[in-house]
Amino acid sequence: MAHNCENCKFRAHYDKKSNSLLGRFWRWHINFCPGWKGYFTSQTDEKKAELRAKYNFTKY
Repeated sequence: MAHNCENCKFRAHYDKKSNSLLGRFWRWHINFCPGWKGYFTSQTDEKKAELRAKYNFTKY
């Protein structure tokens, strides 16, 4: 299944300005988003580590 998480506009808002309303919403949203879970778990261990560090993400 293809995930559009690489091109997500909300993710781009977080990357640009993490404290913006949309950025904070996206960060909260990835804790339960099935699309993000599928995207995240399909990544290599190296990429997962990078995403965990970048987004302070500890799930999965």
